Amino acid sequence: MESNSATRISGDEMPKHNMNRRRFIEVQALTGAGLLMAPKLASANAGLELKPTGLIGGLKQVEGESLIEGGTWYEAETKGQGFEYRFEKGALKNASWLMADFLVSGLYLTVFELRLREGEDGPSFVLRYKGLNQAGARIRLPLESVNQNRWRLEREGAWLKPLCSGDRVDLEQVDRMRLTVAIKTDDPVRFIQTSFFAMNEEPPRLDKPALPKGVLLDEMGQSTIHQWPAKTKSVDELSQRLTDQLKRSSAAQWPDGFSAWGGWAANPSKPSHAPGFFRTHHDGKRWYLVDPDGFLFWSAGLDCVRASIGANCGGLEAALRWKPEPPGEYQKAFSAESADYLSANFIRVFGADSWYDKWASITLSEMKAIGFNTVGNWSQWEIARKARFPYVIPMGSGWKRSRMVYRDFPDVYHSDFELDAADYAGQLDPLKDDPSMIGYFLMNEPTWGFSKEPPAVGMLFNTPECESRKELAKFLGERYADSSTLAKSWELDVDFNRIARGEWKTRLTETARKDLVDFSELMVERYFTMLSDHCRKVDPNHLNLGIRYAGVPPEWTLRGMRNFDVFSANSYTEKVPFDASKKISTMLNLPVMIGEWHFGALDVGLPASGIGRVATQKERGAAYRYYLEDAAANPYCVGVHWFTMYDQSAMGRFDGENYNIGFFDVCNRPYEELAAAARIAHERIYDLAAGTKKPFDEPPTYLTKIY
Repeated sequence: MESNSATRISGDEMPKHNMNRRRFIEVQALTGAGLLMAPKLASANAGLELKPTGLIGGLKQVEGESLIEGGTWYEAETKGQGFEYRFEKGALKNASWLMADFLVSGLYLTVFELRLREGEDGPSFVLRYKGLNQAGARIRLPLESVNQNRWRLEREGAWLKPLCSGDRVDLEQVDRMRLTVAIKTDDPVRFIQTSFFAMNEEPPRLDKPALPKGVLLDEMGQSTIHQWPAKTKSVDELSQRLTDQLKRSSAAQWPDGFSAWGGWAANPSKPSHAPGFFRTHHDGKRWYLVDPDGFLFWSAGLDCVRASIGANCGGLEAALRWKPEPPGEYQKAFSAESADYLSANFIRVFGADSWYDKWASITLSEMKAIGFNTVGNWSQWEIARKARFPYVIPMGSGWKRSRMVYRDFPDVYHSDFELDAADYAGQLDPLKDDPSMIGYFLMNEPTWGFSKEPPAVGMLFNTPECESRKELAKFLGERYADSSTLAKSWELDVDFNRIARGEWKTRLTETARKDLVDFSELMVERYFTMLSDHCRKVDPNHLNLGIRYAGVPPEWTLRGMRNFDVFSANSYTEKVPFDASKKISTMLNLPVMIGEWHFGALDVGLPASGIGRVATQKERGAAYRYYLEDAAANPYCVGVHWFTMYDQSAMGRFDGENYNIGFFDVCNRPYEELAAAARIAHERIYDLAAGTKKPFDEPPTYLTKIY
C-alpha cells in the first residue's frame, strides 16, 4: 500500500512535450530532482536515463561524500518516502533491463519497493529488495519479470532478496515508476541513489562495491560494525565455550516424562498398539502424533540443524577480514560464493578430522537440554538417524524431464511428469525402514503460492505451448458448448485453439479468471495426488507431511491436500491462527503442523530481526512460550518447528537474509534467555495438550516487522 503522506505529483509537473525518444532522453537528462551522472558501464549505450520528477512524502536530499559515481545522498524519516518517475507511455517497451546503484548507511535493514504502473490507477508490478548496510549495491532487474514468471530474483553482492509481486503489467502501457522506503526501523535511513537506466543489453554486475566502513565480518564471522555485550572477543573464548559444551554433551536429557523418542511416556492412557513408525492419532478430543513405541507425541522441532552458517560473499570478498580458503584444514568451510564461519570455528577448535562428530554431539545434546524432540527441515538428518533422534526430511524436486509452466509449477498433464514423480519418490527408498524418521515434506513454500494468480492464469501468460494448456482447452470445451459460447461468457475474442497454444497477452475478465481458478484446482490436485501416490508406493511407513504452504492456502488448493497425512504451513504470526487451523483440519480431516516460525531482535549484531520482531533476547523467550504453548493446547496442531537453529550470517545467506533467528550464534553461543524459556515450554507440552495446564499468557510487545 502506498503511503498516504506521499506528495502527489500534479499534471503541471509532467513534461508536456510530444517528444520522440531522443528528445525525451535529452529532457530527462536536464530535469528531475538533482543532476545525476551515469555510472560507468561496460556498454557504450547507457540506455534511457530515468531521473526523479519529484520526491515523495518529505524525502530529503542531504549532503555527503559521493561514495558512488552519479549518486546522491537522501534521508528518509518515515516509510513511504521516496521518488516519483514519469515518462512517456511505452518508453520501456523495448528495454530488457532496469539498472541503478545504491548504498544504505546505518546498521539495520531497510526494505525498498520499486513499483512500475500503468497510468494513475492501473495495475502495478512490484519489486521489493534490501541492501547490505555499508556496501554499495547494483539493482539489475530483468524486465521480463513484469510477466510475474518469477518470484525471487538472484541476490547479487549487496543487493539482497529481490522479490517480485503485485500485478502483471504491459510495458507498452507503463508510464510511471515509484521507488519508496517500504520498511525501516524507527531511526532515519540515509542512502545513496543514482538514476535508473532502462537498457537493451544486460548491464554488468558491480564488481568493486564501495565499502565506507571497510571490513564487515571478523575472522569468526561476526559483524564488525555492530557491538553488543555477548560478542565473542577472541578465539580463546570461542575455544573454551566449545570445549565446555563437548564435556557436558553426554549428560543432556529430555524433560522428565518423555519417552525414548520424546513422546509422552507419563501418559496414563497410552495407546496399546506400538506402530513401529510415527503415526497420526485422534483420541476423540484432539490430534496427536504417535511415536514408534506407541506413546503420544507432539513435535517441538528445530529447523536447519546443520554445521553451516553460510556468508554469501560473491562480489564482497573485500568485506571479509578472513575467508577460509583451500587447500588445507578449512576446505570444508569454503565455496566459491560463500564462507562458512560456523564450521570454520569448529575446525579452529577441534581440527579438520574430528570437528564434525564433535559438532554433532554438542548439537544433539544442546537440543535435548532445551527440550526439542525433533530435528526439523533442511537439517543434516544423518546425525539424528544415527542417534535415533526423531527427524523429518525435505524432498528435493530436481525434475529431469518436466518443464515448468508457471514459476515452479510443472506441466502435470505431460506424460513425462509421472516418470519424474516416480524418480522423485525414489529419494525415500533408503529411509523407508528407519523408525526415527517422522515423515517427509513434499516441498516448501512453492513460489506459485506467492502469486496473486493461480497457476492456470500464470501458465496462460507465460507458456505458449504445453500439455496442461491443451488440457485446459478440453476442460473449457466440456464447460462451454463451443468457442462462441466461451467468447460470450469470457467477453473476449477467444476460441479453444487460442486457449490450447500460442502467446497470450489479453487481460482476463472475472468469468475467465473463475474458470482458470477451477482448472488450477484440478492442476494442484493432480500434482499432489501423483507425488503422494508414488511416495507411498516406495515408502508406506512414513508420514506425508505436506508442502509447508506460506500461510493460509486458498481453498482451490485444498482438494489436492487431502492426499497428505498432515497439513503443514509456515506461520509467522504471534501464535498459530486458531480459526484457520480448525477450518483446514476439519475440511481435510488432518492434523496441522507448523513448519516455520520465529522471532528475532536487533540487540545482538545482526542487521535484521527476522520476520517476527521483539525488542530483546528476553522478549524472544516470552514470544517463544506464547506461540508454542498456545499451539500445544490447540487440538488441531501436532507440532511447531522453529526456523532456525543458528542465526543467519550478518553478510546474508544465499538470498540475502541476515536475521537474528537462531538459538545459537555463529560462535555457538546460546541465547540463554530464549533457551530457558523454551525448556519451560517444552516441559509443559503434554500437560498443555491434555488440558491439565493453561498456556503461557504474557506475550511480549511485538514490534513492527522489518523483513
